[in-house]
Amino acid sequence: MAATEEALQQQVADEMGIDARTIRSVRILRRSIDARHRNIVVNLSLRIYINEEPTDDEYLRIDYPCVEGKPRVIVVGAGPAGLFAALRLIELGLRPVVIERGKDVHSRKRDLAQITRNQKIDPESNYCFGEGGAGAYSDGKLYTRSKKRGSVERILGIFCQHGASTNILADAHPHIGTDRLPQVIEAMRNTILNAGGEVHFQTRMERLMLDGGKVEGIEATRLDTGEQLSMRGPVILATGHSARDVYRYLASSDIEIEAKGLAIGVRLEHPAELIDQIQYHNRQGRGRWLPAAEYSFTEQVEGRGVYSFCMCPGGFVIPAATDNQQIVVNGMSPANRGGRWSNSGMVVQINPEDVEGDSPLRMMEYQEEIERQCWLQGSKTQRAPAQRMADFVNRHLSYDLPRSSYAPGLISAPLHFLLPSPIASRLRQGFQRFGQRSHGFLTNEATVIATETRTSAPVRILRDRERLQHVRLAGLFPSGEGAGYAGGIVSAAIDGERCAEMAAEYVEQIEN
Repeated sequence: MAATEEALQQQVADEMGIDARTIRSVRILRRSIDARHRNIVVNLSLRIYINEEPTDDEYLRIDYPCVEGKPRVIVVGAGPAGLFAALRLIELGLRPVVIERGKDVHSRKRDLAQITRNQKIDPESNYCFGEGGAGAYSDGKLYTRSKKRGSVERILGIFCQHGASTNILADAHPHIGTDRLPQVIEAMRNTILNAGGEVHFQTRMERLMLDGGKVEGIEATRLDTGEQLSMRGPVILATGHSARDVYRYLASSDIEIEAKGLAIGVRLEHPAELIDQIQYHNRQGRGRWLPAAEYSFTEQVEGRGVYSFCMCPGGFVIPAATDNQQIVVNGMSPANRGGRWSNSGMVVQINPEDVEGDSPLRMMEYQEEIERQCWLQGSKTQRAPAQRMADFVNRHLSYDLPRSSYAPGLISAPLHFLLPSPIASRLRQGFQRFGQRSHGFLTNEATVIATETRTSAPVRILRDRERLQHVRLAGLFPSGEGAGYAGGIVSAAIDGERCAEMAAEYVEQIEN
């Protein structure tokens, strides 16, 4: 906030030439910060209530009917695509049966703590797998470039209905916060259960049940007991961008998929105070009222995009691997963004033609090899290879490293040599250009941490553009990031809702 509510009301009264006491409420509809110049401007769009109390809700509340005994739809994955698909199915009078290979959002937290404590990854419960998906414990940012503004507002409203702060309705870059998002996700699960839906944790899909060109359901395994399950119904496949076993199953079963472009690079971590000073053009940083500063960079280098990704002001770098022989890093921020460091993914665009071969899994295998090499460099633990930023640009080994938020620890490594040359070379040039545009950004106070590989899915599961069904298999609706049709929490949620609507049409057709 850039001002108190009382100060805002007085400012409005002065500009409108009215008595501030007549203003009953000021609702912020849109809020953004313009820090391009030395005079920082907070832009607000307001709705003013004069001599009246607000009578309209800040968002549209949705009633979820009881769906016990209704036709069921199987939802594989409890990330944003899966959860929002399940909620939309309930609205449409269908019973969602959600299966999730990981644990519930709170049990999951204990497994995340073990990564730092024991340097071990639980391959079924980690920063990518579990209730809430990859976004649950990696920041909860809700910014999207989707042009479907009405759908975005609907998604944000559902988050608010389940406990998120209504600030997300106004902020230009809305953010729930890693410390608050788990409670929101749990509330969504309770809505599903209270309406008569089902949610099964530690339940992994093994294969689809096929009858010619039609999906009849899934076969799954209860990971805690080993019990084999058969579940019948149309399938919304929302497994997230790291379910590599699903991609391998689809490829081996000749279910149409294709290699998809992605972006690979590093996490770049600065002291938050330094980013505040740079972005707010002030040696005193952000002061009392301004939030931790954000940045966004993008350049074209040697024909490929180099850009910042998932910027986390006042946040932490986290270990996001899904197997013990990988190093993968990501970023997160608590709601107050009050940490000592700020970090961002710095990534290079990689297209399928940049990787040899014609296998639909080649981009995934390219990811895997980079992650494995970083694990080997990190002494086969979750210690991440790292280098000071200016040393990386100048191709010098860092003899020591700055303090970092990355809890498992860092190990000095020549990332300019360790990373594939097309990535390392473009990153070095990109950093140089970013430093020219933003004085002080290119510095040895910043740390380059490898490797940021899970920016999006390396595979696209082919589906019909209009019906959102798989191109060959009726009753299969690939959805969200894992299917290659979304890029973040909000876009995945929108895609999950759209797949639910198409699944409902499919159910109506087969029942009639």
